[in-house]
Amino acid sequence: MSVTVVVGGQWGDEGKGKITDILAADADLVVRYQGGSNAGHTVVAQAEEFKLHLIPSGILREDCICLMGGGTVIDPLVLAEEIENLQARGHSCENLRVSYTAHVVMPYHKHIEKLAEQARGRDSIGTTLRGIGPAYTDKTQRMPRPVRFRDLADADQLRKLITDQLADKNIIIQHKYGQPPLSTEQVFEEIWPAAQKVSNYAIDGQRLVQDALRSQQRIVLEGAQGTFLDLDRLPGYRIGPNGN
Repeated sequence: MSVTVVVGGQWGDEGKGKITDILAADADLVVRYQGGSNAGHTVVAQAEEFKLHLIPSGILREDCICLMGGGTVIDPLVLAEEIENLQARGHSCENLRVSYTAHVVMPYHKHIEKLAEQARGRDSIGTTLRGIGPAYTDKTQRMPRPVRFRDLADADQLRKLITDQLADKNIIIQHKYGQPPLSTEQVFEEIWPAAQKVSNYAIDGQRLVQDALRSQQRIVLEGAQGTFLDLDRLPGYRIGPNGN
């Protein structure tokens, strides 16, 4: 068994995507285990340049399975666009998998992040406005239950979760930022077309990784800058003196 972790010690733009692409040539499974579409990887393959924000760089190696793990936050609009762009350039994306436990970046996350940045004025953080921070905040708050990737396949369930979330989010939007509330249908109609395109990629990501570990497959873990991953929590895996 071989598990290789790709992380950055600086502030990004370190060539992690290129390294992941190279390592994926000899890997059975590439796992992106955290982050969202605020990331960016540029990979050149066969004289073609590919810019990826969400999908793991290993996607260009079609005999390698690429998993977006439960620690990622998935924007269905970005994911659908990246899949369509890759398919238009001859990459089927049949090797893509998304953990059904991954949380989803919803339109209200991006809306609230934009309002928060505007309210800070000169003290704004300078975020990418892609809703990553608010999505992770919902993940840690747990209630009302956030949208997970598995929910994108069920229109009724998705509407219910949006309604539950907006009961809280609209209080912030109206009373903290003085803006009109969002409606369930407004959010649903924005997300549903993309949800239909990407929901079929959902699988049990944890089981996929566990099966790969048990069968001694070669695994590459693709992370981001400054990321710490506790490998001792992976079932059956311990860090040895050589890092493997």
